[in-house]
Amino acid sequence: MSKASAGTAILRRAVTRNGRRLWTGTALAGVYQLCAALVPILVGVIVDRGVATGDLSALLSWITVLASVYLVLVVTYRFGARHLQRAIAEEGHQLRVELAARILDPRVLRTERHTGDLLAVTTTDAEYTSYLLDHIPRITSALVAVAVSAVALLLISTPLGLTVLIAIPLVLAVLNRTAPLIARRVREQQDQAGRASALATDLVTGLRPLRGIGAQDAGVERYRRVNRHALAATLRASRTQNTYLGASTMLSTLLAGGIALMAGWFALTGRITVGQFITVIGSAQFLIEPFGVLAVVPSWTAAARAAADRVASVVRAGVVLPEGAAAPGGSECELRLADVTYGPLAGLHLDVHSGEFVGVVARRPADAEALARLLAVPDAYTGDILLGGERLEAVDRGRARRVLHSEPHRCDLFTGTLASNIALHEDDGERLTEALRAAAADEVAHQHPEGLRMPVTERGANLSGGQRQRVALARALLARPPLLVLHEPTTAVDAVTERAIADGIRALRHGPGAGYGTLVITSSPTLLAATDRVVFIGDGTVAAEGAHAELVTHHDSYRRAVLR
Repeated sequence: MSKASAGTAILRRAVTRNGRRLWTGTALAGVYQLCAALVPILVGVIVDRGVATGDLSALLSWITVLASVYLVLVVTYRFGARHLQRAIAEEGHQLRVELAARILDPRVLRTERHTGDLLAVTTTDAEYTSYLLDHIPRITSALVAVAVSAVALLLISTPLGLTVLIAIPLVLAVLNRTAPLIARRVREQQDQAGRASALATDLVTGLRPLRGIGAQDAGVERYRRVNRHALAATLRASRTQNTYLGASTMLSTLLAGGIALMAGWFALTGRITVGQFITVIGSAQFLIEPFGVLAVVPSWTAAARAAADRVASVVRAGVVLPEGAAAPGGSECELRLADVTYGPLAGLHLDVHSGEFVGVVARRPADAEALARLLAVPDAYTGDILLGGERLEAVDRGRARRVLHSEPHRCDLFTGTLASNIALHEDDGERLTEALRAAAADEVAHQHPEGLRMPVTERGANLSGGQRQRVALARALLARPPLLVLHEPTTAVDAVTERAIADGIRALRHGPGAGYGTLVITSSPTLLAATDRVVFIGDGTVAAEGAHAELVTHHDSYRRAVLR
């Protein structure tokens, strides 16, 4: 399915699943506009049949009719708006939930969009897409208003009615030719805004490291360039939309003015009555709004279509991993890599047995990155990765996530408290205390007056890099997965804390009867000294294996890798 048809399908689905509220609200909006269109007609009738004739009975009767129309107008507006606003809010909510579910799919969304861009799709584009449910009743009610007014004008004067019926389609046909340009400009604006958001997210997350290497100015300059492109795209889109809006407003006003001038001439020449003249003037004034609505239809639909295309690109994106239905057999903690080739890894063999604490050192950082990435998302590799005797990608994803947890080097924290970033349940109790102690994260809590209730800002920006690492490690240790993969978990902590963490992991996961498996990818001598054995990867394959002390003594390349 093409991007355009996928976006159309998203819009069509929005209409279908909100059909009851949408069409009820649209019908009520149509009745509202019908009543609004009747007001100038009834005023003209009152003038001709009550005021001009001096008939008090007719005057009171038609005023009663007018009051009844106003009552219906108010009621239909209130309840119609309620139905439509509920439909818009629910569709926006459903889209955001659906997009979030796709982004967080355990099988990993296959997309080139960065985090900030995905956030823009989940918020702004979902909102613009749901606005289609506001556009439909507006367009429908505008057509009702134009039809009623045109019929009334036809009955008063055929030239006046024909002017409305002929001029409006011509104006709309001319304006509609700009719809593709508007859609393209809006889509470009959203894409550039998404790139700017993605870069801003990356810069905020990595601000401390950038300052550490003195690269903050380069980062700011890069963001300035990207933001400049986003600004230019926004200005282009705004100019196009504002030019269109100005043209449509001018044409609708000229049309209404033309009708009023014709009516004035007809009244002066006696072709219409005073009441009919008042009706025509009132209808011309009233028609400016529905004219304007119909004129901006292309702009509305273009914006909704552009947003729906971006939503569809996420909703209908594929996933990296297959469904997976197998269950690990034997010991779930058994992990085996046999002749694995992935990126810089070439024919790698690696085993982690139940209860074993294994360290992995890579001479090239790219090898370590590739191994961590592969164990988190086993895709596009050759060879075998077996979890409990089953291929990792074939294991049910929920089961695989519970058995094998891969904690990335770059950890994410969330707005809330220290406790909410670590524990999913309030009754974790003793296990939480043990995890905090093992990760040396108890010190983070003790340093703040509120302890575990300490506030954590977005992405943990109010914590240092070392504190974020310890909190994320505590979260991973609290989950107690049978097999835990850690990638450089202590790069931002001091030597004393690192020693405490190494001892804590050892005590928590590899004490008597624990039976857990742990794989730590690191070059830290302190962590490696706490492992049972170390696997040294050189040029993508295993170059040496043994205890840390033995390898440091007898293997030059290993010694240079861990002592540099």
